[in-house]
Amino acid sequence: NRNPTTPIGAMAGLDQGAKKPVLPVAGRRNVLVTSALPYVNNVPHLGNLVGCVLSADAYARYCRLRGHNVLFVCGTDEYGTATETRAMEEGCSPREICDKYHAIHKEVYEWFDISFDHFGRTSSPQQTKICQDIFQKLLDNNWLSENTIQQLYCNSCQRFLADRFVEGSCPKEGCGYESARGDQCEKCGNLLNSTELIDPKCKACVCGSTPCVRDTEHLFLELPLLKQKLEEYINETSGTGSWSQNAVHATNAWLKEGLKPRCITRDLKWGVPVPLEKYKDKTAYECVQVFYVWFDAPIGYISITACYTPEWEKWWKNPENVELYQFMGKDNVPFHTVMFPSTLLGTGENWTFMKTISATEYLSYESGKFSKNKGIGVFGNDAKDTNIPPEVWRYYLLINRPEASDTQFTWTDLQAKLNNELVNNLGNFINRVLSFIAKPEGAGYGCIIPDAPDADSHPKTQDLATDVGRLVEEYIAAMDKVKLKQGLKNAIAISTKGNEYLQTSKFWKLYTEDPVTCATVVKTSVGLVYLLTCLLEPFMPSFTKQVLQQLNLCPEEHLSFSDEKREKAKRPWDLIPSGHRIGKPAPLFKGLENGAVNSFKEYYAGSQGERLRANIAAAKLEATKLSGKC
Repeated sequence: NRNPTTPIGAMAGLDQGAKKPVLPVAGRRNVLVTSALPYVNNVPHLGNLVGCVLSADAYARYCRLRGHNVLFVCGTDEYGTATETRAMEEGCSPREICDKYHAIHKEVYEWFDISFDHFGRTSSPQQTKICQDIFQKLLDNNWLSENTIQQLYCNSCQRFLADRFVEGSCPKEGCGYESARGDQCEKCGNLLNSTELIDPKCKACVCGSTPCVRDTEHLFLELPLLKQKLEEYINETSGTGSWSQNAVHATNAWLKEGLKPRCITRDLKWGVPVPLEKYKDKTAYECVQVFYVWFDAPIGYISITACYTPEWEKWWKNPENVELYQFMGKDNVPFHTVMFPSTLLGTGENWTFMKTISATEYLSYESGKFSKNKGIGVFGNDAKDTNIPPEVWRYYLLINRPEASDTQFTWTDLQAKLNNELVNNLGNFINRVLSFIAKPEGAGYGCIIPDAPDADSHPKTQDLATDVGRLVEEYIAAMDKVKLKQGLKNAIAISTKGNEYLQTSKFWKLYTEDPVTCATVVKTSVGLVYLLTCLLEPFMPSFTKQVLQQLNLCPEEHLSFSDEKREKAKRPWDLIPSGHRIGKPAPLFKGLENGAVNSFKEYYAGSQGERLRANIAAAKLEATKLSGKC
């Protein structure tokens, strides 16, 4: 499997024919990692990133670091109402919207150092074929039914309205959110039918009319008939797979409420068409019948893998040798723990089912809520525009990962964590150690790592080794259970221990007063620097690359954390050999000043649209000034 720092050929758009695809290997642990597929209707915001892509990336990198065979796939979810809605807003075709936003997503993830093996898209021939094949097997196995349902119809637009083309007040008691969509309330998270909304309005165009109810025929997946198979899978896997607690609760809530037949089709133009003659052309309403995005989208994981390699079944139909880990926000859980498994169970084929699901709670923005639809919050391209490096954003989002409860992004908290944890703790420790080694002989070691002859008998060093050994074991235990935040905290705690070790040892005095002990402290400390570069690679890969350069170590040879190195971590003075010449030390992080924080707060207080209008106005004003000068 490739080294975690290897450039992502598939994502960078390079020729995959020149690169051998990752396939399961007999006798190794084969881990298939997926991130929830982001919609192409906007740029991903920080909440999207930490909930799906960034968390999945940290885990995939950790697995590679441990020597496992990993395939990490994701892609843009391109079919459905959200795409049609955005296309209407921007006055172009759904295909043009998909092309535009797929490129934007790809650029954002490249900047954030996401290590996909393949970043694809669902609007592919492979998606159509696999989706229709699965549908046909469900039909042949009698897991589907046809029913006439009532659906909202807009007389002004002369079309049936898919769920996301309708907004109204949420009917759930205690909620009443006035901008609930026809499929799900963004505030309370409950799944809805558009006909349940109070005072619904058409959002298919600018008409805003009140739609009426009409009959239309649709296909349903008979979840009640699949209940026994599904519950057996859930009961067995949720415990052994260490599902996140919110995923367990959301799934159990669905089961407790009672499974109902779930509609898998929609009257739209943009999607995978239903391969039955009677559904191919509802000409009276200028649409065809396509698969509902939540039937179609999870199949995208499979089709994206099929775009990566024609041997995709070695990953997706190989449950004996492949472990599937899936990452998402909590609102996506039922579709991955109920709908998608039921779909696969219904085919009767030997699919690789999800072993572990890791679902995050919500990340809120300052005193409000991130929203792609409303353009509220900091988005992926915004993070890049701040000139704050990607490793800082990665660290901040993952140390604040909303695992057990909602967490809040604030600019002052970002400043505090950058200045205190990265600059003053981690960066300070590494720079002190390497700068001291780099000093010329007589003041340091001339860039050469000294020997540590009394490490086994030096009390402070032995105490440190005990603490570090414990923290490493806690790090591995947390990461194995996908407790990413805890794993990161364990790694940073090692840096804290290192700083304490340097201070209490007073190495700057030892250099002249007790050179042997000083050499032990320095060699042990540089071992901790190397250990930190390995443990933090899943979280801050560009940081790791910089430190390895300063250590003069090659990533392809030295970036790993096998069981052998796990044991060596208990003797950090043995991690880098004496006599090794380090590179040139340099500061790793730059602090954030109060003035910059206040500017960011002010600039990102509004919506994307407001910022765009302000930028256009500023550009016009500047152009006017320049014109006046001329």
